[in-house]
Amino acid sequence: MNKYQHIREEAYAANMQLPQLGLVLFTFGNVSAADHALGVFAIKPSGVPYEALSPANMVIVDFDGNTVEGSMRPSSDTKTHAVLYKHWNKIGGIVHTHSTYATAWAQAVRDIPIFGTTHADYNTVDIPCAPPMNDEMIKGNYEHETGFQILNCFAEKKLNYEEVEMVLVGNHAPFTWGKNAGKAVHNSAVLEFIAKTSLLTEQINPAAPRLKDALKQKHYERKHGPDSYYGQ
Repeated sequence: MNKYQHIREEAYAANMQLPQLGLVLFTFGNVSAADHALGVFAIKPSGVPYEALSPANMVIVDFDGNTVEGSMRPSSDTKTHAVLYKHWNKIGGIVHTHSTYATAWAQAVRDIPIFGTTHADYNTVDIPCAPPMNDEMIKGNYEHETGFQILNCFAEKKLNYEEVEMVLVGNHAPFTWGKNAGKAVHNSAVLEFIAKTSLLTEQINPAAPRLKDALKQKHYERKHGPDSYYGQ
């Protein structure tokens, strides 16, 4: 078996979930799956319809964004994935979509406020929106700089990428990540749900209060704390 087969299959399976979950239109999205021991990740080839994908045509790329194996061009967002893997060594999967509601918040350049317990099941903070990229970065290596746009946002807001596994890129769209590609897709679907319900909350009550601290901590810790008890 090819030494990259496991991440090819993981990336393929995760990419195929995006249209099934209604997170992509046409080819507006991609998933990658990393193996940090090998220093590479598998990612969707650029512009290829989901129905034409297979594990074999996933492209293998190193953490500097160089193609290691594969005959097709990798996703145009590959360098963003590479930057995140290189700097955040505990993530094994990354998803980028242009899902409707999360992208709307990104285009509005707004953090998503924490209004309810569904949000608190995953984060105890607002979902961050990275500021729009400055002109110098845009003129440079754009996709590479998008990775630093995300890193800089987390550094400035003092956020931990292992706890907050999602971000909006201002004027652009969302990225999510996780311990593997499947968890990153899960986080992408959760982000879209939170983005939608938060918009509806503001429409129903523009003065809706943020979730109080006691409920934030209760809902986060029952899933993620040392005494978590959600699930089997």
